[in-house]
Amino acid sequence: MAQAHVTDRQLAERCGVDVKTVGRWITEHGRVPRARYRWIICEVLGEDESVLWPAAAKKAIKVGPDREVVSVYPYRSGCPATLWRSLITKAERELTFAGYTNYFLWLEQSRFGTALRRKAAQGCRVRFIVGDPGSELTRSREQDEGVPLTLSTRIRVTLSELEKIKSQSGIEARYSGGHAHLSVFRFDGDMIVTPLLPHRVGHDAPTLHLHRYQDDGIFDRFASHVEELWSNGTPVWGVDSNG
Repeated sequence: MAQAHVTDRQLAERCGVDVKTVGRWITEHGRVPRARYRWIICEVLGEDESVLWPAAAKKAIKVGPDREVVSVYPYRSGCPATLWRSLITKAERELTFAGYTNYFLWLEQSRFGTALRRKAAQGCRVRFIVGDPGSELTRSREQDEGVPLTLSTRIRVTLSELEKIKSQSGIEARYSGGHAHLSVFRFDGDMIVTPLLPHRVGHDAPTLHLHRYQDDGIFDRFASHVEELWSNGTPVWGVDSNG
């Protein structure tokens, strides 16, 4: 913390905890923050988890098929906005947002459109897969959700935001109905997956943070699903770089 010029209070604010909690993390022997806080702390301090908490990192090492599961959140809203920002910032090759509306990204990520432009300009491929706001599937899901801010409205907000940045080479968007109850967001070798529950909106969905470690693992299974959606999707703007 001294090397990073970060105070107890600053770290507490980034983690969303009381400053006394940070004090206990520092002074109490064997006291280890929860996984979601460790991720934030590593990002703030610029250190690897194995350096800050070697025992916890060793204990967390997995060798089975579940080793690609980094974190689990009962609600997407519980997944830290800092995690999303970090994954977006670190991605160099691919950013794929396959949520049915993707609406929340512009609400929760400041200057999101600017960040996408910058990533695309640096050579990162940026793709959006959204539902068709006028489709029967969308209308059916709207009835299922039963919320004032309808699914079609949220999709149209996303399309309006994408319209502002579509001139940037490397940004593409397609319609698809094959992910109506499963959202997948890919950031190079990391991924956030939210299986949607009936009668619930996206922020209430259980959420997984995955990191790719093996061929044909859980990460690759979801990645294959996204590529199928993309291949079968319809370009939002009539044509895109893949024709």
